[in-house]
Amino acid sequence: MPLEWSGSSPELLLVVDRNSGRPLRAQLEHGLREAIRTGRLAVGEKVPSSRELARTLGLSRGLVQECYAQLQAEGYLVTRPGSATRVAAGAAAPPVAARPRPDTGRLVADFRWGVPDLSSFPVEDWLRAQREAARGMATVEFDYGDPRGSAALREVLAGYLRRVRAAVADPEHIVVCNGYAQGLGLALRVLADGGLDTVAFEDPGSPATVGAAAAAAGLRPVPVPVDEHGIDVAALAATGARAVVVTPAHQWPTGVALAPERRLALVEWARDRDAIVIEDDYDAEFRYDREPVGALQGLAPDRVIALGTVSKSLAPALRIGWMVCPPELVAPLTALKHRLDRGTPTLDQVALARLIESGRFDRHLRRMRAGYAARRGTLLAALAEHAPGLPVTGLAAGFHAVAQLPAGVDEQLVVAAARARSVGLYGMATCRAARAGAPAQLVLGFGNVGERAIRAGIAAVGDLLLGRA
Repeated sequence: MPLEWSGSSPELLLVVDRNSGRPLRAQLEHGLREAIRTGRLAVGEKVPSSRELARTLGLSRGLVQECYAQLQAEGYLVTRPGSATRVAAGAAAPPVAARPRPDTGRLVADFRWGVPDLSSFPVEDWLRAQREAARGMATVEFDYGDPRGSAALREVLAGYLRRVRAAVADPEHIVVCNGYAQGLGLALRVLADGGLDTVAFEDPGSPATVGAAAAAAGLRPVPVPVDEHGIDVAALAATGARAVVVTPAHQWPTGVALAPERRLALVEWARDRDAIVIEDDYDAEFRYDREPVGALQGLAPDRVIALGTVSKSLAPALRIGWMVCPPELVAPLTALKHRLDRGTPTLDQVALARLIESGRFDRHLRRMRAGYAARRGTLLAALAEHAPGLPVTGLAAGFHAVAQLPAGVDEQLVVAAARARSVGLYGMATCRAARAGAPAQLVLGFGNVGERAIRAGIAAVGDLLLGRA
């Protein structure tokens, strides 16, 4: 259906050249014909009123009316009593047929990882926070502002991170960014400018994300194995790297917490090697049956860049993250951020600050913890019923679990067979640097899948999980 612009006279870009020697009416008729033929004006779409088009082009209204009458006679335009002049049916060029998209079918359940419950985004709270932010902002705050981010948000974040994550957070040392990917990219580029040539990362972990950011910074990424205690610090030391990306509170994707002795060893490694640890604190707000684990940054604020976002706690669409930086890295990170995009949108930053300091953010997190805990319980119950005995780990926090498939089962065959049954499963291979499919494991995300869908999805693939199909 045609676009319906608000107002009675939508704008249209047309050009007439008074020095061309060609009659103005002929130029106007040609311009309108071409706009219709090429699809700039669609069938049924309004054209500007004769009065408005005459004013815009500096022509007489009578000339425009004569032009419209001619195009109406030619079948390009149609006018009905009491209605605007519109493009006539059949006047525009036939539309190019869109390439049909493959019909993948609706999934019974999609256990995609890394996605929170999008339906639970606190729309009313967010709109209220935006209104409060817009009303309370001084006129000067609508300018580009500090490239580190809104002072209001940095102040609130510092207090929040000290309170909830036991971080050593100073507003002057926080740089607001557009989510985790930008924060990681900024950090690696600044480290590369400082002379680093290698960055280590956990394996399994996020090889694609770290690899892309490392490539953009001109760094060589090297994987370091993870075991049941977290990253192997001795293996890290053997790489010669002087930067490493880790997820110590809830290792992605295995779910283990970095053991206390490994935390201390990692800090000692950083100090001995004059190295930097980049801490991805991606889902620490959601824990269930273990004591909270503080941020690694709290142990070594001079050696750790702590990255956080609201992508898991609120929604990825907000694109708001932050870096808590060692003091000497604040200036180069700020300068690079300023060169790249002049800063993260201020109004959304101030809205987030209002949401946090009002207590509505904490209330949302409490609600989500209860919801994810219920989904976790539903997942475990469904697995116990339809795939009894299947080992499941990584459930102490976050909203994903790791299922250990039986020996001899092909991970990718299970994923493909599940898709044929309209269930989205995802293998561990994509989280490994070598993309190895052994040992065969599945990463089951339950953040954005309801309890009914969890039960139906596991029921549909229970035999696949046990290797009995």
